[in-house]
Amino acid sequence: MSHKSNSLKQLALQKFKKNFWGVFSFCFIVLVGLVSVFAYVIAPDNSQFSNQMHLSIHSKKPGFKVEILTIPSQLETHQSWFNKVFFGKKNTNTEIPISEYAVEDAMLMYKEYASDGLKGVEKTILLSAFPNNQVANYIKEKTFLFGTDKYGRDLLSRVLVGARISFFIGFVAVFISLLIGVFMGSVAGYFGGKMDAIIMWIINVTWSIPTLLLVIAITLALGKGVWQVFIAVGLTMWVEVARVVRGQIISAKEMQYVTAARALGFNNFRIITKHILPNIMAPVIVISAANFAGAILIESGLSFLGIGAQPPMASWGAMIKDHYNYIILGKPYLAVIPGLCIMSLVMAFMLIGNALRDALDVKN
Repeated sequence: MSHKSNSLKQLALQKFKKNFWGVFSFCFIVLVGLVSVFAYVIAPDNSQFSNQMHLSIHSKKPGFKVEILTIPSQLETHQSWFNKVFFGKKNTNTEIPISEYAVEDAMLMYKEYASDGLKGVEKTILLSAFPNNQVANYIKEKTFLFGTDKYGRDLLSRVLVGARISFFIGFVAVFISLLIGVFMGSVAGYFGGKMDAIIMWIINVTWSIPTLLLVIAITLALGKGVWQVFIAVGLTMWVEVARVVRGQIISAKEMQYVTAARALGFNNFRIITKHILPNIMAPVIVISAANFAGAILIESGLSFLGIGAQPPMASWGAMIKDHYNYIILGKPYLAVIPGLCIMSLVMAFMLIGNALRDALDVKN
């Protein structure tokens, strides 16, 4: 039996490897996962939430370059390496975009950057404000590959950090939906009768409420915040899992191996967990991939409505909300770039779901 099970797994894996779009989507999802985990290592702006604002260079086009003067702060920040890598650097320095500068008589004279033909303000600062008077080490040209948003923040960094919320909400929501859905579906399908009727009534009532409306209600009850959104989305996505598990168990519990398990005196918990569930997980895996995509879309919608991830936290949905009106102002990339990120990740999960369905289908 074990040999046969291993053979079926190897056969499914071989079929999956032959599916180009499935393998491509898997690699893309792994890449996004790595980016979301190590976003602050990759992002040009590694401050917390990539929230370094420069209002003088707001909404600049991709590839925009400017010299940035960094004035060191006298405040001491104690932050571990682990905290910097995974939660961003506590940046207390002052960054100022400048158009020109000169050093004279122990003074640094610079002109702040101003766009649209305006003249920047000229200011001076003592060289002693810089360690060892090495001012050249604190003036560097910075390139904004994706441009800047309406607050002058690096759009590329915000996109990279925003991937973390969209990616991890899929994991949390799918985990919660599997936990509740598999339990409810197993109980309803295996025991039947009044238990089945009660659970199906709960499922039908939950299913009849619009998903986004239910998520909004749960979010408002739990309060605004990213973890509240994660829980709310998970609590609305268990219904599909429960229906699939219930249907599969109703069919599986009449199989000979279940009858044999009962004859051997195994209890119901062992029969469900050790014998039935391992044999019906194929459709559950496929629907979980679809739920990943659904969770990402729901979170983006909530952030767009302003009840998802709260500022200054980076979120693709919130980025679209902040910049959708720029589409008619000649700067559509501010909303299009995060929109394409959402579309790409959702498409990858849908394609990998289709690939898993084909690979796990024993009839093919």
